[in-house]
Amino acid sequence: MKGGRVNGLIGLGGTTTILLALGTMVGCTDRQRFSLRWLLIAALLVAVNDALLTRAYGSLPDLIGGEWNWQGKLLALVATLAIAALPAFGFRRVGLTIVQEPGSLKPALPVAALYCAFFIVMAFAFPGGRSSGEEVAFQLTMPGLEEEPFYRGILLFALDRAFIGRKRFLGVDWGWGAVLSCFLFGMAHAFGFSHGSFSFDPMMMALTAIPSFIAVWVRLRTGSLLLPVLLHNFGNSFSLFA
Repeated sequence: MKGGRVNGLIGLGGTTTILLALGTMVGCTDRQRFSLRWLLIAALLVAVNDALLTRAYGSLPDLIGGEWNWQGKLLALVATLAIAALPAFGFRRVGLTIVQEPGSLKPALPVAALYCAFFIVMAFAFPGGRSSGEEVAFQLTMPGLEEEPFYRGILLFALDRAFIGRKRFLGVDWGWGAVLSCFLFGMAHAFGFSHGSFSFDPMMMALTAIPSFIAVWVRLRTGSLLLPVLLHNFGNSFSLFA
């Protein structure tokens, strides 16, 4: 347990170091539109999310049990909602609303279909084995409910405040915050520390970061996390039924 805790902390340290280094380098190219304070807040959000997902790296007892990380996901979700409620954030500003931007669904639905098609192809290309009822229930709910409000919600919001420069592309205003939030989502799945060294899985990075850009586009276009949550859970669960 102690070794796992140390590995987790070193992995988190590696991720936040990369974020701060990349963010600072990007920020130095446009200092007038860069906020180091918000970049540090984003790094703190990553640290809090990681600690709660891992139940403080195994220090907290698992009161829910089961084969899947229900308690870690719920703890992280509660923290995300509490942060979103702060005046500096705000539910509507981080996308925690069912209200869609006027006229946004018509262009968003074909993009949502593209997202679904990506995971349908992946499900048939990499078929899985039998799934338990608990796995089905978990994948239908927790990934989207916890990860989207964090990565496409409060973390994206903080990074967008760190880098306020925008470029219009494909109907939405992109900033470095969108790019870095997708990068961090990929890193959460592909980067870690164990057995005395860091590890990185390029394939896992691609399979998570690429659809993350689609989810960010939907979030930016619609102004809401509703579709990204639904799409995320579809992507995680479709292979269980294919």
